[in-house]
Amino acid sequence: MTARPIQFYFRGAVQQISGKPTTRSVLQWLREDACATGTKEGCAEGDCGACTVVIGERDDSAPGGLKLTAVNACIQFLPTLDGKALFTVEDLADGGDLHPVQQAMVDCHASQCGFCTPGFAMSLWADYETRSGTRTREQTLSVLSGNLCRCTGYRPIIDAATAAHARPRVAMDRAPVRAALDLLAALPALEYQSDHTRFFAPRTVDELASTYLARPSARLLAGSTDIGLWVTKQMRDLPDLIYLGAVTELRTITRDDDQLVIGAGATLTEAFAALVAANPAWQELAERFASMPIRNAGTLGGNIANGSPIGDSMPGLIALGASVLLQRGDATREIALEDLYLGYQKSALQAGEFVRAIRVPCGPAAPTMFRTWKVSKRADQDISAVCAGIAVSVRDGLIESARVAFGGMAATPSRAPRCEAALLGQPWSAESVRAAMLALSADYMPLTDMRATANYRNATARNLLWRFWLETAAPATAPTRLAEVSA
Repeated sequence: MTARPIQFYFRGAVQQISGKPTTRSVLQWLREDACATGTKEGCAEGDCGACTVVIGERDDSAPGGLKLTAVNACIQFLPTLDGKALFTVEDLADGGDLHPVQQAMVDCHASQCGFCTPGFAMSLWADYETRSGTRTREQTLSVLSGNLCRCTGYRPIIDAATAAHARPRVAMDRAPVRAALDLLAALPALEYQSDHTRFFAPRTVDELASTYLARPSARLLAGSTDIGLWVTKQMRDLPDLIYLGAVTELRTITRDDDQLVIGAGATLTEAFAALVAANPAWQELAERFASMPIRNAGTLGGNIANGSPIGDSMPGLIALGASVLLQRGDATREIALEDLYLGYQKSALQAGEFVRAIRVPCGPAAPTMFRTWKVSKRADQDISAVCAGIAVSVRDGLIESARVAFGGMAATPSRAPRCEAALLGQPWSAESVRAAMLALSADYMPLTDMRATANYRNATARNLLWRFWLETAAPATAPTRLAEVSA
């Protein structure tokens, strides 16, 4: 890697940035350096969406070879823009004419105080440029899941989203942007230095492995959805950073007859799309995991390596028997996902070792019945009180295998061995499930905190096991769900 400035496409030209801290946020650069103040600062933690911008990346499968995704500028570090394109609300109007998304916001009276409006416009613009055709209300709500309106003006904003797609389409000219990104891709991998800290952006797994092995005290950085808050909220000084986002190999996702292999650098949006394609039971969690801008930036490998007790992806993956491929230098090893966690925020990763991929069984050996659910106070953008992953296989009426895992119930996401033992070999019946619910109480000793009491968590875990029985039982006994009831 060669030391050079940060370079990215912005406002029709390639910007070259040097002398800025490695942890300076994209939002800070926009407002304080570029004087692009249309992008607002609200929460500075990726929750409110006032700072939403759109990132463009080279992708031959995307329209015009340019992939556009909405992300939170407040928690993205400036060096992560290297080799990419940055778009803000000022870029939407063409020659003074408002973009259809902006005009629809005006016509539908979708702006009140106006503070959140640029962020909403950018989320809608990214969707407009990515997918054509009409939108259902549910699709629109998913697109806007990361944008908060403090004036509670959501109905006209949703109306504006519908109206924008009813207008004649105004297609973005992607050719000059893609051409600029092609030139940037020919530059050497980024090594950027500011004061006494350095930022490395290796482009191959081998480069990543050697860089991390030589600097095991460096911090690995993927989507910044967690580490970004260490800077904006905890005011922490970070060590050297090794960025995973430029390693193409880490973003690959493959599937064969037996397993789904998700590169650790695949975004949560990409990873959940693959998981849902392999098993539609992932859909509910995929929609409720954080918000769209967070899923567009955060990675599945980061969620796993972070080891949070409430990491929402882990219970479902553990229930399915997922494993993780780890690499340190030239050596690799594979361990069961549940064995990665040794204690609160403590993992089996060695110095200089990183998560390379996640392997999820999806062939004939995979469980025949699977569900994963998240229970929280809000539907969107909330931390779990309890998250469950349950997988059961039944043969000839008897339970052949059972894997039950929960997050939010212990210091790490973990399985419920007593519950599983109560199910194995038993008839697949309500009586067997009730016995397993009683056994489940002996598997965990959850804490009481601001999200839930210990009693609530225990009761919720038992009820989720019962819900699993109700949803997977014979159709004649399964209850009707609220979402299935038409108005």
